[in-house]
Order: sequence, then structure tokens, then C-alpha cells
Amino acid sequence: MDWYPPYVPVRARRARARLELRALVERGVEVQPVELQGRGRAIARSFWGRRWCEHLESFSDYANRLPRGRTYVRNGSVCHLAIETGGVDAMVVGREIYHVVIRIRKLKRPAWKAIQAACAGQIGSVLELLQGRLSDRVMEIVADRDTGLFPQPGEIKLACDCPDWATMCKHAAAVLYGVGARLDQSPELLFRLRGVDEAELIAADMALPGGTATADTLADDDLGSIFGIDLEDGEGAPAPSTRKPKAPAGFRPTGALIARLRAQCGFSVAEFAALLRVSAASVRRWEAAPGPLDLQSRPREALNALRGEIERLDD
Repeated sequence: MDWYPPYVPVRARRARARLELRALVERGVEVQPVELQGRGRAIARSFWGRRWCEHLESFSDYANRLPRGRTYVRNGSVCHLAIETGGVDAMVVGREIYHVVIRIRKLKRPAWKAIQAACAGQIGSVLELLQGRLSDRVMEIVADRDTGLFPQPGEIKLACDCPDWATMCKHAAAVLYGVGARLDQSPELLFRLRGVDEAELIAADMALPGGTATADTLADDDLGSIFGIDLEDGEGAPAPSTRKPKAPAGFRPTGALIARLRAQCGFSVAEFAALLRVSAASVRRWEAAPGPLDLQSRPREALNALRGEIERLDD
């Protein structure tokens, strides 16, 4: 006679998951549990979270295996899930706590460049991108089943230390669904997972060789939205659009200064790059460079305006 494990009620499974999570915390283990938002049985509700789940379910190899993990993630059994570049590290409560590792290949540069080219000029801001407020055309590009941001089955490697020898056990399936739930809260993690920078989809000007970059001058509305003020005409204000921007006399920013300005604004590298309308790679290179930077006039003028406003507010 075949032996089947005894049925465990949902309430009991949820209670055990909470107890196991509490025990991990008491032992000093840093955990990032997956907690579904809102009522109902939906695992993901945002554009990125839903499309992640729908993408995985579209593959026949996964369609029959993924449902095994739905109950686990709904019960709160994914007690830890951390997303990093190229992979996911997780712990799932089953008969005991199982360690799940998922390796996901980084998006190839030609594929990323193709997505950038197809989206050029069609995404207004990082916020718009991460909130999924995209046109139908852009949505089709970034979420395309074969050429979009989401990985193919051949790019996903699953490993769990449970005794189930299946390619995708229910614990790994729960973690894959947990990624979709996590994208509801932190959609930028999808770009980190695939090893790309979301700000590059917005930046109108790419970095030039030799530590220089081009960028539009910061608009009054941009600085005003940061500091809650209206800029007056004067030193550091953007030049009229009818004239070529003039570089601020005697101002040569250093990497340390740029890093300090970004920290004072409370921006991530991607957010700061989007504000300056350059690539995140440019900001990282600027901040790492020693000594004064040889930037073109427009980014220098924008940084000088930002520095002036911060100094004015500190007075």
C-alpha cells in the first residue's frame, strides 16, 4: 500500500511557519519573509509581480510543477527570500526548514541593448517604469516571453536540500512564486536579478569615453521638487534654451563631491542618474574617480546648481 503523509490543515501550516520564523529571528538569523499583501488568494498584484508569475506559468515544463508551491507561499512558508544579482537565496518551512538556491543567468548585453533601443524615448522616469505605468508597446517589449526581461527555463537552475529529487520540488516552486510577491514591493529587484540597471532605459544620453558625459541641465521643476522651493534667476540657474549652456567658472566637481551631493539628496545611484539624465554607470565612475573630473558643461552646470541649493538650505 502506498504511504501518503497525513493531511495538515492550512491553519496548522501557517502557525508552524510563524513559529519557525520566530525561532530563526531569536537565533539571530537575518530573514526576509515573503508576506502576501492584501486579501484574497492573489500571490502578486503589481504589473511586475503578475507578469513574473504569468511568464513562468506560460512554460509547459513549469505549468505542472508550479501549483505545488502556491499553497506554501500563501501559507507564509517562505520564511526567507533574498534576491541578488544572478540568484535567489531562500528558506522554506516544510517538514523542516529547507534551503533553496535558484541561479538565474544574467541578461545578455545584446538582449539588454535591444530592449534599450526598443524603449528609447518611451519611458518618462524610473518611477514610471517601476510602477508599471507603461504604454502597451513598452509593456510588450519588456515583458515579451522570448526577448524581454524575464528569464527562460534554460536560464534558471534550481536546488533544494529537501529529499524530493524532482527538478522542481514544491519548495523551489514556492520560492519562484515568492519572487513574484517580492516584486510587488520592490520591482527594482528584477533588474538586479538580471544584472542590468533600470535607469539605462530612461537615460537619454549615454556616457562618453574618458570620464565625460552629456546631460540636459537640471530643470527648475526638478530641483524644486527635491527641495520644495522655487528657484530664482541667478548663479547656477539653467541657461535659456536659446543659448548654449555656459560652464560654471571655476567649478570642477570631484567624485567625493558628487557622492556627497547624492547622499545629501538621499538618492540611490539610479535615482541620481535619472535626475541628471545620465546613465548610472556614469555616476558610479564619477564617484570612484580621484581628483577633479573633466565633465562637459551641462552636467557641471547641473551639479553646480544642485550644490548651490544645498548650501543655501544649510545656511
